[in-house]
Amino acid sequence: MILLTLLIFSLIVSTAYTKNLRRSVENAPRTGKSPAQQSAPSTAQFPKFSVIVPAYNEAENIRDCAIAILESTRLSVDNLEVLIVDDRSTDDTLAIAQTLQQQLNDPRLKILAGQPRPANEYWAGKNWACAQAVEVATGDFLLFIDADVRLKPQAIETALETVETEKIDLLTCMPALVCECFAEWLVQPLMFNHLAVCFDFTAVNDPTVDSAFAAGPFMLFRRSAYEKIGGHEAVAGEIVEDVELSRRIKRAGLKLGLYAGSNLAFVRMYRSWSALWEGWTKNLYLGANRSWGMMVYMAAIMLFLYPIPWIGLFIILKDLISFFHLPSSIFHLPSSIFLLPSFLLAIIVIWQQYNLRRLGEQISDCSTKYWWLGGLGGTLVAAIAIGSAIKTETGWGWTWRGRPLQIKS
Repeated sequence: MILLTLLIFSLIVSTAYTKNLRRSVENAPRTGKSPAQQSAPSTAQFPKFSVIVPAYNEAENIRDCAIAILESTRLSVDNLEVLIVDDRSTDDTLAIAQTLQQQLNDPRLKILAGQPRPANEYWAGKNWACAQAVEVATGDFLLFIDADVRLKPQAIETALETVETEKIDLLTCMPALVCECFAEWLVQPLMFNHLAVCFDFTAVNDPTVDSAFAAGPFMLFRRSAYEKIGGHEAVAGEIVEDVELSRRIKRAGLKLGLYAGSNLAFVRMYRSWSALWEGWTKNLYLGANRSWGMMVYMAAIMLFLYPIPWIGLFIILKDLISFFHLPSSIFHLPSSIFLLPSFLLAIIVIWQQYNLRRLGEQISDCSTKYWWLGGLGGTLVAAIAIGSAIKTETGWGWTWRGRPLQIKS
């Protein structure tokens, strides 16, 4: 009876969650035309565009990121500059970027060696690097991307067309998701789905609703709007600066646009379980406004959505095998009457796990590979949610690539 009750609750949670994800996916706006439909860009009326890439210990990413930006567009140096700012990396990021600049001899590419952070100020994450880049940037539009992002052909032109057409002050998007290692396949699709549920596109894009969200891998500002809200200097101490910037955009009465951006860029955020754990526990709790309740709620949702149906199915199958192997099983019918409905409920909820991955695929372009391991993935996401709250509040192991983090005082 207890198992049946848990599975009924799992079905209720799964049905509601699927409904919310479907609504978010269906309402997600897309940017412009597909690259194949775009005509060659005209630079006659094209504004000056600055692409800024803050880089800290990005030796494995920085070369491919820079090449992808430069090859994504035909814009000349008159209309485009690519600013890579090394944030005092301890690996070969700066040397690789400088070597690439010499090899390509592309005047659009500029490499900045970041300065030490101010001694008496706390600058979290990439805020200091971004602020330094803006100081030398000449663009009317500022596109901030991470080093693990790869722009797709004509992404800049397509994004600008959307910004101009829709009069958007900050355009941010959820890029296509790339998963390669096993841990990524278990966690990342579930995380992207959860973001789409929590930050419904319609609500985020509605200027009358407080809900705000921005994805750090791709943020395109009108420079006037960026300066009006104070830029990265205004959020210097914020770990989750992208979400805070989006909130400031809305509070300033400016227009925020959250789009599905799989046609603009793709991203591989983390390349190992340790990097994935460090990255998500860094951001998740702060992104929920330091709400313990939200983290416990998220963990509970993940457990009811994913592992509980699988655990229930295994228990039911074990009981069914035992039932049919007992000579006197007919006398155990009262205690086994709930097996069949419990079995059906478990199968239904597990099938909905596949449907959730299919829905998410429409935004992330991430296939349903390993969907049947959702029980393990949901358990890991629940652990990340609780771990994020503990690490943030205690500071134990709360780092980003070795740099200790602290909450803004």
